[in-house]
Amino acid sequence: MSVQCEVANRAGSGTMSRFERYLSLWVALSIVVGIVLGKLAPQAFTAVAALQLAQVNLPVAVLIWVMIIPMLAKVDFGALHEVRRHGRGIAVTLAINWLVKPFSMALFAWLFIHHVFAPLLPAGQIDSYIAGLILLAAAPCTAMVFVWSRLAGGDALFTLSQVALNDTIMVFAFTPIVAVLLGLSSISVPWMTLTTSVMIYLLVPLAISQTARRILLARGPARFDSAMRALTRPSMAALLATLVLLFAFQGTQILAQPLVIILLAIPILAQVALNATLAYLANRALGESHAVACPSALIGASNFFELAVAAAIGLFGLNSGAALATVVGVLIEVPVMLAVVWVVTRTRGWYEAGSSVSAHSKT
Repeated sequence: MSVQCEVANRAGSGTMSRFERYLSLWVALSIVVGIVLGKLAPQAFTAVAALQLAQVNLPVAVLIWVMIIPMLAKVDFGALHEVRRHGRGIAVTLAINWLVKPFSMALFAWLFIHHVFAPLLPAGQIDSYIAGLILLAAAPCTAMVFVWSRLAGGDALFTLSQVALNDTIMVFAFTPIVAVLLGLSSISVPWMTLTTSVMIYLLVPLAISQTARRILLARGPARFDSAMRALTRPSMAALLATLVLLFAFQGTQILAQPLVIILLAIPILAQVALNATLAYLANRALGESHAVACPSALIGASNFFELAVAAAIGLFGLNSGAALATVVGVLIEVPVMLAVVWVVTRTRGWYEAGSSVSAHSKT
């Protein structure tokens, strides 16, 4: 247990790196760079879009692998047995992530995008925006939740076990949940295309990352830490390069509709507030400790945006509204999650004053 706790602590340091702290700024700069380059050299980006194999854009596929593999390498599936230590907290996490989160996002997307904001959005992209939001909500956060949990004083082993369990479930549940919700939204997506995207952007990187993890850990924790630090910058650089490509294609539409990003952010913020609040209050009602409630609320609020971006590109293309919607999730991830961290840390006294929590702590 102590070794796993040490690994969990190493997976997310107590403070964010400078790059992580200013991720929203780098994303905003990538948007600007992408739009400018798309205007200056449209033919070059058209040529990049044409580099496809079996409807998979090869440059983007490489970038996404570089982006995702280091994230997945930080997940320890050997921690799955730890779920028994906090059964109620795990139950809350699973219920929020798989029974509430995707469906609440589909509801908010339908309400805001299909109805309230429809007159302000390009009519031909509305279904695509909804699809992107659903893809974003159907993939729970992985590596970054370690950072948020440490900042909030969360239980390291609980965080590790819930991430490992969520990733295991995601391998099997992501495709059917997305297919069902897109079908309910009258958005046609071939099962084969969706399944292929999950294989390319989740299963294969997962196999590579876990193999690399075992090899590196066999050489010692120091070697693993060193490799993770070395891979962090290429991973984030690949993310930003992907965003530049996306906005090189989206630039004309964004300039014509500057409110699009703000309008897409509203349903995301609504589902973050709903899921984080439900998880936090449910853990309190069930008598779980504050150190468990924090990571439970955080993973319910955040998303595995790397997978969402990859799936959106694979299913709908670089210049789709779905891809843009998932990128909005990246843009607001850091400030939103820092806000959730602030709330759960500032309300610790209120949380622990609950009668059910006090009763549980005495037993």
